Amino acid sequence: MTENVVPFARPDRPRKPRRIRHSIPAGTPLEAMLDSWQLQLEAANKAKQTYELYSRSARLFITFLREHDMPCDAEGVAAEHVRAFLVAETARTSARTAGIRHDCLSVWFNWMIAEEERTTLSPVLRADKPKSPKKVRPYLTDDELRRLLEACKGSGFGERRDTAMILILIDNGARVSGLAGLQLDDVDLRGHRLRIVLKGGDEFWAPIGKKTAAAIDRYLRVRAQHPYASATTALWLPLRGVRSGQMTRYGVADMLKRRGAQAQVAGVHPHRFRGTAAHKLLAAGAGDSDVQHILGWTSRAMVEHYTGELSLERARATHARLSPGDQI
Repeated sequence: MTENVVPFARPDRPRKPRRIRHSIPAGTPLEAMLDSWQLQLEAANKAKQTYELYSRSARLFITFLREHDMPCDAEGVAAEHVRAFLVAETARTSARTAGIRHDCLSVWFNWMIAEEERTTLSPVLRADKPKSPKKVRPYLTDDELRRLLEACKGSGFGERRDTAMILILIDNGARVSGLAGLQLDDVDLRGHRLRIVLKGGDEFWAPIGKKTAAAIDRYLRVRAQHPYASATTALWLPLRGVRSGQMTRYGVADMLKRRGAQAQVAGVHPHRFRGTAAHKLLAAGAGDSDVQHILGWTSRAMVEHYTGELSLERARATHARLSPGDQI
């Protein structure tokens, strides 16, 4: 009987492909990635301030992940973990500071991806960057600048030195690290220029005016009489001599704070001069490109960053000079 049975052939049906679940493997611990990144930053000759900012942001992020029992490896960190950290930083500090942390972490994770330590997209999303309201920068007025110079009036070593330094800041808004790092060979009084070292080690010649050149010359004459003048090539000597070390950017900041108190000008610090110089140059008719090169910025966008909020003030001054109604 069985020989006469014709087996029923089932029609072939296309089989659905089996879903393969890919689990994200645990990556290199972020502590190890931070060590490697710091070596990379050193190899790239990043400025000390940049190195410290990147490192601190990464360490704060690692601490946050550990304290909240979140993944702390190159592969496991997700966007929600970064987002939670930024929310906490905004509450702890400010939206502006949290935005800086966001930018630092973005650079770090992009580096991990380039090094093939992370196989997925960066967890630091542009949309998650905290937005901080723009505030008008408190630039120094002409009256405040005159009072600062008046506070330095005199013929002594400290008076001549501080006058020269403040005039340089007024003239070209030099970065405090570049100003403090000036050497004797960096001064070209005949050419009315100073060789300034920028972040990352690049050099450029910053222009100075006639009054600033005369003030530097006046300081150099009294510097030559300093008991430790021949022991260093640093331009700026501390009041207590070279034994206390070359004058640092912290020393410059302390000097400005002290002179500000004497002149009754609040909040005097080196960075205020940078924006003040840019604004005054633009108000006097300088172009964006000129200001960019005078202050040693690598991008024209920095001009807008430092002076954009005062563009309306400059526009009003231009209108007062060119008022269409006044022309009738």
